[in-house]
Amino acid sequence: MKIFKSILLLLCCCSSFLVNAQYTAATPLNQDSVKITKPKHNPKIATRRSAILPGWGQAYNKEYWKIPIVYGVLAIPTTTFIYNNTWYNRTKTAYELLFKASDPNATQQDIDNLKLIHPKLQGFSLSSLQKFRNSFRQDRDYSVLWFVVAWGLNVVDATVFAHLKEFDVSNNLSMQIKPSINPVLNTKGVSLVFNFKKNTSKPLVKVR
Repeated sequence: MKIFKSILLLLCCCSSFLVNAQYTAATPLNQDSVKITKPKHNPKIATRRSAILPGWGQAYNKEYWKIPIVYGVLAIPTTTFIYNNTWYNRTKTAYELLFKASDPNATQQDIDNLKLIHPKLQGFSLSSLQKFRNSFRQDRDYSVLWFVVAWGLNVVDATVFAHLKEFDVSNNLSMQIKPSINPVLNTKGVSLVFNFKKNTSKPLVKVR
């Protein structure tokens, strides 16, 4: 008898559970209890990403067309750095070899080392090689400076346009041109009137 009562009680519980499950599945989701949120565009993320990797902030802003421009601008000082650094090392080596060979106590080995001078630098004097060396070194240092500036502009661009992503350009903003009269000077003019309306638009889904 006790076993029969236990089975009967178990069947009642299962029936109640199935009824509740069917009711829940048949009942549509109450949209008033759900909130659809869109992640806000964060300018700090764009700034941080551009500082780490050029073009990453532009990708975050979904301005993918700017990425080739960013790398094109950075490629200019990079190329000039490589060029000037290469010729700086060549002129430096040529100057040092010629300086040793010009010494009255120079050995035959020092004179033979003149063959190691780059062909385009053969025949130049010490003063000319010194000027070339200093010029290439200066241009190389400027290339580093311009590379840093270009990288900084990449960060500034990503930051500014990330802020503009959240700038309200909807119908809540309006500008009107109205005639005006200055009662003090008794002169006529034109005034610009900006209206900032409160955003009264309702969210897609309400929250209770």
